[in-house]
Formats: sequence, structure tokens, C-alpha cells
Amino acid sequence: MTQVQKLPIVVLISGSGSNLQAIIDGAAADLPVEIRAVISNRADAFGLERAQRAAIPTRILDHTNYPDRETYDRALVELIDSFQPGLVILAGFMRILTPALVNHFQGKLLNIHPSLLPKYRGLHTHQRALEAGDPVHGASVHLVTEELDGGPVILQVRVPIEPGDDESTLAARVLTQEHQIYPRVIRWFAEGRLRVTAGSIELDGQPLQGPIVMEFNQLNAV
Repeated sequence: MTQVQKLPIVVLISGSGSNLQAIIDGAAADLPVEIRAVISNRADAFGLERAQRAAIPTRILDHTNYPDRETYDRALVELIDSFQPGLVILAGFMRILTPALVNHFQGKLLNIHPSLLPKYRGLHTHQRALEAGDPVHGASVHLVTEELDGGPVILQVRVPIEPGDDESTLAARVLTQEHQIYPRVIRWFAEGRLRVTAGSIELDGQPLQGPIVMEFNQLNAV
């Protein structure tokens, strides 16, 4: 049986790291990635403990120790590059990235956002969806570009908004789906099914004209 080459990845976090945990769990099963490091800008991020439990190297790069965003991001690029990743994963990394960092990792930088992009870029997405009276909400995995939450969307999942939902119940329902779609896109990338070139994204050899859209709890269909 041919040994699958594992894709080296680095994961950036700022908080609890639940999406990181989904990736760690996937890697312990059959997700063909090697998590070379977990980097946080906050020393108190619980995701660091998750990584340490899984014997994954961790680094803290505290943004408050740097005079500006550009200086911090230069140090961050250097730190990430020291692990030589094939893909950089943003998993709740609460920093707006500079164009220099984004361009350095162009085509190799993924993020997950809790909305059906392009709706509700930025923060407080669940509350904004509720206030708008939307019947559905969701999450999107996208390539990162200089435009905040504006990069090409690869995969989305639609999550119903139930009567009586508040921000916390809706967030929890969306999060369960994030934990499924993020490892899925990472798998596509690791297996060579998802290819990003200048100006185009291909999945299984076909140009991706728009995001693949999946329904709540229907993720086993693909």
C-alpha cells in the first residue's frame, strides 16, 4: 500500500482552538497532514494546551510586544517559515493580516468564517444574522486575500436558524459544522484534489466557479 505523503501545516490561533481540535483529531485518524506547529498571539489561548496534549510544538508570538502590525507580521512570517508549511491554517486567529503576510503565503492561507460569505464579514456574525431575520446562517472556508473575509470561498455549509435561537445557540450549531467542513477542505488540499494557481482554483481538475454549498448535517454526501 502506497504511503500517503502528509502535508505539513501550521495552525494560527488566538483562543479556545475548537477548530484546531477538529484538525488534530482528523490528523490522528486519516487526515494526511503533519501539524508542525501551533502559533498563538495570546499566551492564555486554550488551544495551546490542546496542541501540547497532542505533542505538537507550540509558539507564542505576543502582538503587544511589537510597535505596529507590520513589524509583528514580519516576525510572524519568519516564525511560520521556520516550520516550512505547505499550508497555513487560520483557526480563530483574531488578527487582521497585513498585505505583505497575505501575499507571502498566497494560495496557501486558509480561513474559516462563521457566515455565508459574502454576507456578514467581520465580527458578530451570528447576532447580525438573527437581527436580519435570516432563515439560514452558516460557515465558509475561504482562501485569504488582502480583503478582509473577501477571498474566494471554497466550501460553505448552510445552517438553519431555529425559532427561539439566540446568539449562543446559533453559534454552537454553526460550530459543529465548522468542525466538519474545515478538515474537509484541508483534506482536499492535502490530497492534491484542490489546486490553487494564479487566478484560478481547481477541484478534481475542474475550475471552481463558486463555492461548493452543503446543507446542515448532509456533509457525508461528498
